[in-house]
Order: sequence, then structure tokens, then C-alpha cells
Amino acid sequence: MIGRLRGTLLEKQPPWLVVDVAGVGYELEASMTTLVALPGVGEAVSLYTHLTVREDAHLLFGFAREQERALFRALIKVNGIGPKLALAILSGMDETAFIRCVMEDDVKSLTRLPGVGKKTAERLVIEMRDRFPHWEQSAAVDPADIATLPGGLRERQDPLADAEAALVSLGYKPTEAAKMLSGLEEGQSTEALLKAALTKRMAG
Repeated sequence: MIGRLRGTLLEKQPPWLVVDVAGVGYELEASMTTLVALPGVGEAVSLYTHLTVREDAHLLFGFAREQERALFRALIKVNGIGPKLALAILSGMDETAFIRCVMEDDVKSLTRLPGVGKKTAERLVIEMRDRFPHWEQSAAVDPADIATLPGGLRERQDPLADAEAALVSLGYKPTEAAKMLSGLEEGQSTEALLKAALTKRMAG
């Protein structure tokens, strides 16, 4: 089991990133919360990881915080929640927000996440209430603070197209992704567009 990686960040294109560890490039998939928290390409990075072994592939997932990995592992134990949907949930809200939704039976907020319908949201509330790992909630990142985190996504020529592709990779339909990005201020980075789009979606 690979539990942690420390090396140089070679690539960062949501939802994927590549970390060079002693000459070996590890490809990982990560949530948007983790991606915006990472330093720039070429800088040192340390990630908590989770390895999923399938018949056709070995999938490695990276997390900026141990608390986020703990919630990811708790989520994939819920019936019907796979790694892809778990990452989408973690991209839409941080650990503190998710805990609040579960403890307050806030099904409506959970259904705003891609791939989470009413039945899935209700199942999450019921099954996750007693599954939370014992972490300090104060260690979680508030969505409002994401813009102050160091680093950023690697810029390409069309940040809007990159942001839309990232949202689709999370499970949003192309029409939903386009709607989430519509009306946002032009000239922003991919990182800023993603943050604004996810915040807009969760606000309803």
C-alpha cells in the first residue's frame, strides 16, 4: 500500500497530477480542494495517498490533508459510492461542510453535487453519521479560504475551457458545467474559475 508520496510536482491538470519521486513519475487523481492547495509545478510536494486495485488498473488518489483522505475512505465504504463520486463530493465541499450537511440532515445541499441524487444523499446522511473518523474539524479548509492557498493550476491558453473540462471530469454534464461557468468574470485563472463555479453551484 502506498500511503504517502513526497517529491516534485511535474504536472497539474485537473483532476490529474504527476509527482516525480526519485525519478519515478506517479500519476494521481485528486479533488479540486487538493489541487488548489498544491504549490506550483516544479516545486516540492507531499501528498497522502490511497491506492485502489482493480482487475484492469491500479488507481492512485492524492490528498493534501490526512483528514480529506479519511473522509474519502469513509465515503467509498458507502453502498453506491465509488472513488470517482467520492472525489466529486470532496471537490464540491470540504470536510467541515460535509459533516455539517450530514449532521443537519441537509439533503438539499448534497444533491447539488454531481452524481448525487436525493436517494444517494439520504443514504449518505444515514450511513455517514456514525462513520466519521476522529479528526479535528479545525484542520479542514473553509471554501472561502481557498483563494488564499499557495500555488495554482498550471495555466494554458484557455482557462475557461480547462475549467469546463475539469468540471465534466468530476461528473457534471457539459451543459451543467457551461451553466456553472456562465456569467463569471472573464480573465480569471482556471483555479479562480473552478472555485467560483463550485461556490455558485453549492449556493444554488
